[in-house]
Amino acid sequence: MTAVTTRDPDALAHFVHQGAFDPYAAEAGIGGSSAINEASQLKLMWIRFKRHKLALISGILIILTYIAILFVEFLAPYTVHTRNVDSIYSPPQQVHLFDQGKFVGPFVYGQKMELDMTTLRRVYTDDTNDVQKLRFFCQGRPYHFWGMIEGSTHLVCPAEGGHMYLLGTDRLGRDVLSRIIYGARISMTIGLLGVTTSFILGIVIGGIAGYWGGWFDLVVQRVIEVLHSIPHIPLWLALAAVMPADWSPLLIYLGIIFILGLLDWTNLARAVRSKLLSLREEDYVLAAQLMGAGSTRIIGRHLIPGFMSHLIASATLTIPGMILGETTLSFLGLGLRPPITSWGVLLTEARGVSIIALYPWLLLPVVPVIFVILAFNFLGDGLRDAADPYK
Repeated sequence: MTAVTTRDPDALAHFVHQGAFDPYAAEAGIGGSSAINEASQLKLMWIRFKRHKLALISGILIILTYIAILFVEFLAPYTVHTRNVDSIYSPPQQVHLFDQGKFVGPFVYGQKMELDMTTLRRVYTDDTNDVQKLRFFCQGRPYHFWGMIEGSTHLVCPAEGGHMYLLGTDRLGRDVLSRIIYGARISMTIGLLGVTTSFILGIVIGGIAGYWGGWFDLVVQRVIEVLHSIPHIPLWLALAAVMPADWSPLLIYLGIIFILGLLDWTNLARAVRSKLLSLREEDYVLAAQLMGAGSTRIIGRHLIPGFMSHLIASATLTIPGMILGETTLSFLGLGLRPPITSWGVLLTEARGVSIIALYPWLLLPVVPVIFVILAFNFLGDGLRDAADPYK
């Protein structure tokens, strides 16, 4: 490397590199020239995705949420149906670390309840003389893990003979925090299973319509237009109302998944069809046909990976729509019903204006709904950009 000087004393010196030009040297900041030159598509997607910090954090949050729903019995302080008739509509308790200037560790104060004879409302006050230290990895209320294995170990438990209601209780004295944790299992899996149903229908129907065309394409487009002409929420309500009232909770759960998946495949099918109409004329499709590849292999192996970015973005944006759909149906009383517990079912407790005014903590199940939907949207944005690593 040699330095080239100029007559201008204020000018910076220029350096000329004598080695061979490396066209990938500019990309060394994301892994080095050899790494970029030899990286697979998945690795390039990961390199771009981890640059999107908000999407990365959202992805971690979603993964942790899905891992957590596997162990809700362990994470929840109480079981989903545990009742305490002495703590009906108990407000959220605050966790303290110090009592009278002395470090005690995580604890809550016991509560005293008095009945207001004017409003007939239960009034709770903290008893500062009753320090109830929280226990961790403790033996608490017995449960059946996934309804099969008996257990009683919890992540956190109240003190012996005490109570811990960090998010308050409902009209039956049930812990709201525990019910939110249990409700995550139902609401999150409905979104995942619902989008799986819609993807299978959308990719298969849209793929056949776009690749083969003809009368099948004509019929599919007319069906999609009819479904799009009907507002989704009234159609959801109509289909949900058709389900018999004597169905078991499992059948209602599967029915809601089927309804949400059945009505959400149309946009994906139309996108798949339009993309296949353009990609089927590419040279690599003709080469695959000449080599004897069947239609299923051409669609699944060559065409669909060509617009995987759109499929990934659609999946991450469809799941929150499914969660909102279930929440809406359950909130209106046409979706899941007790004893099933979901975020939508929990929100039915807060349908009255007087309930919201007197017991606002019953609206707390809406908080995880908002965070999950935002996380999926940020994740979809990051995955959509990362799926096109060469642009």
